[in-house]
Amino acid sequence: MHPLDKFACCPVCGGRHFVNHDEKSRRCADCGFVYYLNPSAATVAFITDDRGRLLVERRGREPAKGTLDLPGGFADIGETLEEAVAREVKEETGLHVTTVQYLFSYPNHYLFSGFSVPTLDAFFRCEVQNVNMLKAADDAADCFFLSLDSLRIEDFGLASIRHGLQRFLERR
Repeated sequence: MHPLDKFACCPVCGGRHFVNHDEKSRRCADCGFVYYLNPSAATVAFITDDRGRLLVERRGREPAKGTLDLPGGFADIGETLEEAVAREVKEETGLHVTTVQYLFSYPNHYLFSGFSVPTLDAFFRCEVQNVNMLKAADDAADCFFLSLDSLRIEDFGLASIRHGLQRFLERR
C-alpha cells in the first residue's frame, strides 16, 4: 500500500474528496490543498573506537527488535542533520559526539506504527569523547563495539542499515 492511501480526508478542511494528484501527492477537490509526501530526514552514525571496532546497538523496539543496528534516528523540526545525529548518539549510547563528517545518503522506508514512513537516511562518520561512558538507553537495548572482521551484515535488521554498512565497509 502506498503511504498516501492512508490519507482519506483533507488535513486542512476535512473534505473526503482528497484524491491522487500525482504519484507523490494528493489534492483536495473541495479546498484545493495539495499535500506532497516528502521523506523524513533520518541519521545514522558510524563510530569506531581506538582499536578500529564499530559501535553497534541491539534494537530494543520494533521494527526489527533484537537485531543489530547503528546509532541514529529521525531529525527533529528545527534541527540540522549534524545536530540530530549527535543528539541520537547521546540518547542511545550516552556518548558525546565531538566531530561529524557526512558520508552519503540512502532513500528508505521505515515501518512505524503500521505506517511506512519514507525517509532519507544520512550516514555520518562521528568521533566521540570517552567511549568508556558507553551505556545503552532510549530504544537501544544494548550497545557494544564489534571488530569489522566479525561483523555480519545479515545480523542487522533494517535494510537501509545493511546497505549503508556495506557501503561503509567497501570504502575502507
